[in-house]
Amino acid sequence: MSEALLVQEAGAAPVAAPASGARQFWRRLRAQRAATAAAAVVLLLFLAAIAAPLLSALAGQDPDTFHPDLVDSAAGGVPIGSFGGIGADHWLGVEPQTGRDLFARIVYGARVSLGVAVVATVLQVTIGVIVGLAAALGSRWVDQVLSRITDINVALPLMVIALGLLAVVPASFPRPVLIALVIGGINWAGTSKIVRAQALALKSLDFVSAARLSGRGRWSIARRELLPSLAAPVITYAALLFPVNITVEAALSFLGVGIKPPTPSWGQMLTEADTWYQSAPTYLLLPAGLLFVTVLALTVLGEGVRTALDPRAESRLRIGTGREKRAERGKEKAA
Repeated sequence: MSEALLVQEAGAAPVAAPASGARQFWRRLRAQRAATAAAAVVLLLFLAAIAAPLLSALAGQDPDTFHPDLVDSAAGGVPIGSFGGIGADHWLGVEPQTGRDLFARIVYGARVSLGVAVVATVLQVTIGVIVGLAAALGSRWVDQVLSRITDINVALPLMVIALGLLAVVPASFPRPVLIALVIGGINWAGTSKIVRAQALALKSLDFVSAARLSGRGRWSIARRELLPSLAAPVITYAALLFPVNITVEAALSFLGVGIKPPTPSWGQMLTEADTWYQSAPTYLLLPAGLLFVTVLALTVLGEGVRTALDPRAESRLRIGTGREKRAERGKEKAA
């Protein structure tokens, strides 16, 4: 018998076997138009960030090259020309005062902002999973100690602690790396609580009890039995953490303790645009608009991932071929 078909009885028509978990996930995700569009936007943003040197070279500009001849020094450094100096050589215009190419700064800023968010999210999830599993699988006193540490971490004001740490660390330390470490090293408690709660619920199930009776160690059980079952909630939470981390990085840069010039980031560009929003509005609207689109797309994608990982979503989504969907819509209209 073929693995792809199930035969209910002799002579019966073959019935397609259920899709694997990964295939079901992709089917549910593709069935959500908003999530698919958001995924396309996120993919384009990451590709632009990765290809920042290539895109900058195609535009014929460098993010750190000053062009004082493109700004009106008599007017305080306002870009010369309409819409912030947009033209054939400068696709999105130039920065006030410095005259640096805005397109090059935007794509390099995407690399910094998205890179910080990726590292911070990975660090948050890694610490949260380790602490959550240790609390769930450890002894009673280990669970109590780690739970109290997690509660203290929840009570800590992220922005205040981050502002203090970033203010005292020497400027010689790479700023993007430092910001990612600060955000990820502080804000891991949410992941830990989710992992601990799910792991405690899984501990009482038969497959975990059987693994324990077979003599396997705690971390072997965690790696082979619990982690695959925890993948769905952890991935969902990480997808929703990512846009939050982008916003935190932008806020820290806007407050003056984040990315420092001349390194571009969207938050740092917003800080510099604070005094130019009237005379050069594009310098404010472009990074602000990109932040809005990025956070919105990542949030929609995170919700789509959450729905796609939920087995109960199968009945709520229109999944199937185009012919099947048209037949289903025809039945609904006839009814």
